[in-house]
Amino acid sequence: MAETPSLPWYARPVAREWTCAPPTAKARSFHTALPDYAPTALRELPDLAAEFGVERIFVKDESARLGLPAFKALGASWAIHRILAGRENGTAAESAPAPLCLITATDGNHGRAVARMARQLGQRAHVFVPKGVHPAAVAAIEGEGAEVTAVAGSYDAAVRGAADAAGAGAPGALLIQDTAWDGYEEIPALIVEGYETLFAEVDAQLAAAGAGWPSLVAVPVGVGSLAQAAVTHYRGRRDTTAGPPPALLTVEPEAAACVLASLRAGRLTSVTTGTTVMAGLNCGTPSSLAWPVLRDGLDAAVAVSEAADAAAERDLAALGVSSGPCGAASLAGVRAALSGPGSAERRAELGVGPASTVVLISTEGTAANPPRAERTRESPI
Repeated sequence: MAETPSLPWYARPVAREWTCAPPTAKARSFHTALPDYAPTALRELPDLAAEFGVERIFVKDESARLGLPAFKALGASWAIHRILAGRENGTAAESAPAPLCLITATDGNHGRAVARMARQLGQRAHVFVPKGVHPAAVAAIEGEGAEVTAVAGSYDAAVRGAADAAGAGAPGALLIQDTAWDGYEEIPALIVEGYETLFAEVDAQLAAAGAGWPSLVAVPVGVGSLAQAAVTHYRGRRDTTAGPPPALLTVEPEAAACVLASLRAGRLTSVTTGTTVMAGLNCGTPSSLAWPVLRDGLDAAVAVSEAADAAAERDLAALGVSSGPCGAASLAGVRAALSGPGSAERRAELGVGPASTVVLISTEGTAANPPRAERTRESPI
C-alpha cells in the first residue's frame, strides 16, 4: 500500500493477484434477448492517449442504455426479471400473481430504471426521493407511471423511508435497492450481476478493435456496486492468455470518498458527505456486499475535485462523448493518477506504461442531468 499526501490516493498493487468466482453469464443472455438491447459504444480517444503517454484509451459510453441515459437499467432489469420469474414459478398456472409494488429510493437514474421496468412489466412503482432532487428528475420518474414520495432529508433518509415502506406489511411491496446492508443483500446482488453485461461488452469491443486486454480500467464509485461488478469480472477471469490482470481504479468526489476512506482504514467506514455535482457518487457508506470485494480486489482509489471533474466533462464533450459529471469522473481520476507530482510512482503502482490500454467507464450521459449549476444528487453507483 502507498499513499501520496498531495493527492487523495490509495494503492495496493497486490490486488491484481487476488481472484474470485467468475460472474454469471445469465444476465447478459437476458439483456441481449430484450427487444431494445444494443451494446453501448466503446469510443477510442487518441488525443487522451497522447496526453497520458499510453498506447490507446477508450471510453465506455453509457449515455443510451435500454432507452435510458445511464447504465442503471442493466441492474434493475435483471433483478426485477429474476424476482418476477421466481414468483411466477411458485404460482399455479391458473392463478396469476397479483402485481407487485416495486419500492426504491433514488435521486434519479436508478429510480427511473425501476419505474420503467415496472411499467413495462405491468407492475407498480413507488419511488422515494430526497430533498432537493431536481424537478426534471422527479418528472422523468413520474413520466414512467411511478408514485413519487419526497423525503425531507438526505439520500440515506430516502433509503430508510423506502425500506420502511417496503417492510410495513403492504401486500405485494418489494424493495429494489441498489445498495446492500446487513439482512438486505439478495436483490443488490442481482443488481450487481446485471452490471456484468457492461464489462462483457467491453471485452468483445476491445477484441474487435484489436486492443486486447486493458491495462487499467477506471470506474466511478458511490456505494460501490458497479465497482464490485468490475472487480468480479476482471478478478474472476481464469484465462490469462490475453494478458495480465488489469489494474482497477475507483474514482470518487473529494466531498464523498467513502470507499477511499474504507480502504485506508482497512474496514467499512462511513464519511460525512459534502456538496458535489457528481451526484450519483455522493455517498457516505459503501455497500456491505461490495466492500469485501473492493477491499481485496481493487488496485487503487482516488478522489477528485469539482474543478477536475468539470474539466473532464468539458474535455469529453469536446471529443464527442456525452458524459455527465459522474461519468466524467473516470477521466478526472485517470488524469489525477497519471499526471502531476508523484505520477511516476502512481504509474508504477498501476502498471501503466507507453504500451498500455486504458478504459474509462462513463456511467451516464448529459441527458441524465439538468444544467450543471442546477444539479442535485443522483442515485448512487
